[in-house]
Amino acid sequence: ERMNILLVTQYFWPENFRINDLASGLRHRGHEVTVYTGQPNYPGGSFFPGYGFFGRGAETFDGVRVIRVPLIPRGSGRGARLAVNYVSFALFASILAPFRVHGDFDVILVYEPSPVTVGLPALVLKALKRAPLLFWVQDLWPESLVAADAVSQNWILAGIERLVRFIYRRCDRILVQSRAFVGAILRYAIAHDRILYFPNSAEALYQPLALEPNAPEREKMPAGFRVMYAGNVGAAQDFATILGAADRLRDETAIQWVILGDGRSRPWVESEVARRGLGHSVHLLGRHPVESMPRFFSLADAMLVTLRRDPILALTLPSRVQSYLACARPIVAALDGEGARVIQEAGAGLVAGSGDPDALARAVLDMYRKPESERLAMGQRGRRYFEQHFEREMLLSRLENWMLKVARNG
Repeated sequence: ERMNILLVTQYFWPENFRINDLASGLRHRGHEVTVYTGQPNYPGGSFFPGYGFFGRGAETFDGVRVIRVPLIPRGSGRGARLAVNYVSFALFASILAPFRVHGDFDVILVYEPSPVTVGLPALVLKALKRAPLLFWVQDLWPESLVAADAVSQNWILAGIERLVRFIYRRCDRILVQSRAFVGAILRYAIAHDRILYFPNSAEALYQPLALEPNAPEREKMPAGFRVMYAGNVGAAQDFATILGAADRLRDETAIQWVILGDGRSRPWVESEVARRGLGHSVHLLGRHPVESMPRFFSLADAMLVTLRRDPILALTLPSRVQSYLACARPIVAALDGEGARVIQEAGAGLVAGSGDPDALARAVLDMYRKPESERLAMGQRGRRYFEQHFEREMLLSRLENWMLKVARNG
């Protein structure tokens, strides 16, 4: 049954977020999909070429209609400037909703990595369109703000908590990317049957593959046993622990650390690599297009995922775990909580606790000393687990069924 679906998200293509793939997936299943979003400026902090404050108001992406509103770009992505970025999108998207978003919709889905304020324009649209609202929580607020050291003043946190309660209570369903989020949402007196577990998948391009001998990615790789990290280089990812482990293994010259990605902590990581004299074993390769990720992964001996030690981050399942599993790569993790549980349950790798460079160094050394056949088996177990729990088409069908149900019955 065909639906007319409205996705509300502060971030969208050409920014690289999982919502892009979800929008495509729903469109390819025959639904009419419209995305209401901002002008792209993540992660660099300035508008992408061809966009601006009064940039493109409308365009299409893979058959999806995209409606854009102005916002103040995030700049350095810190403090007041980031708050202005969040508020500006919520404000412009709310005010312009009646004028920019035309037509009727069967259902509205909100994609919510930070900030939770993306829910405000969605509530305006819910009232305007009389359509049921599904809210997909990727980041818990205000908890994630505390974890990122972004806010510590109690009066601000109390205000954000009131806002979160206001938004959650007006949603027809709340979708959570991690089972461990449920408790945090129940706190707001939300009925248990309105909370649904909807984890991230990985784009279909994340598959095990064998790279041709002359692939350009090979030239970028150091020789040796490659431990590869792919993703955001930020405070939550705890590079202090990664560099601490690399330091402890500096005499194991075969072990090489390859970091793909960029983020706020990159300048600090670079200076720390120089200060500790780790240039021979830690390689920062910067950001690469998402299409090349599975190609890089195929050249890794183990994939690395880390999160800072924090009770809130322990509830999160970092979506790179799904990408690693999908590519059938063995994983070394410095994680607590949900991420650790998934990797252990899948039998896909070795887990050290968060924030423990000694334990991470031991896990990497242990992985390095395992026979290749054993690492291969871990990767294959991970791929099977991915197909069972996170496979894209299965999750799209699940979402479709929920949408149909809520569109019919509210």
